[in-house]
Amino acid sequence: MTAPDDLMGSVRLGTEFFRRHLDTFLDAALAGESLLPGWTRAHVVAHVAYNARAIGRLAQWAATGVETPMYASVDVRNAEITEGVLLASDALVRLFDDSAASLDRHWRELPDESWTFPVRNGQGRMVPLGDTVWMRTREVWIHAVDLNDGSSFEDIPVPVLERILGDIAGAWQGRDEPGIRLSLTGPRVVELGPADAAVHVKGSLAALTNWAAGRGSAGVTLGTGTGIVPAAPRWL
Repeated sequence: MTAPDDLMGSVRLGTEFFRRHLDTFLDAALAGESLLPGWTRAHVVAHVAYNARAIGRLAQWAATGVETPMYASVDVRNAEITEGVLLASDALVRLFDDSAASLDRHWRELPDESWTFPVRNGQGRMVPLGDTVWMRTREVWIHAVDLNDGSSFEDIPVPVLERILGDIAGAWQGRDEPGIRLSLTGPRVVELGPADAAVHVKGSLAALTNWAAGRGSAGVTLGTGTGIVPAAPRWL
């Protein structure tokens, strides 16, 4: 297996998309609320920056064979984010830039055989290193929206949206969540989930992915056409 080049373009595009938003943020703006409860925009930026370093450690693991976990512990991960939030805006942006460049360098320097090397992801599962490119792709695109400065899931490329929604639906099925049926409306109608599901939600690909990812119910409706759309179950 060689580097997953089809995703490398998506992750780099997503990184650039996230980075463009940072140019507009000064200290006061970074202190503003993100779309994640209890987190400011600075929390989101610090999290995404340190996530790059964490995935870089997995790349080192694959390259050397010496186990290097994403994070030493949950407490260490949380402490990193807390420290990042205290940085001035220019220092936080540099942290993002440096960590993204370092991760990209780790990926570019990997020999082909390392992409199949098993590493442990953030949920504790062993996955081939190649999966980390998608992990990072999902991270930068979703959290760019979480910066809460006007972007939305409509700005995420369709192939990325489709894979995110597939991940979420698969996670729900794997955890035996109560039946959820998703109906994608628009040019191409797609049905996901059992026909007799207890919850049936309809909407565009962007709106359904936004809802399924726990970012609110804007643009989605119940299949019955009436009633309040419930919050989506957790998926990570």
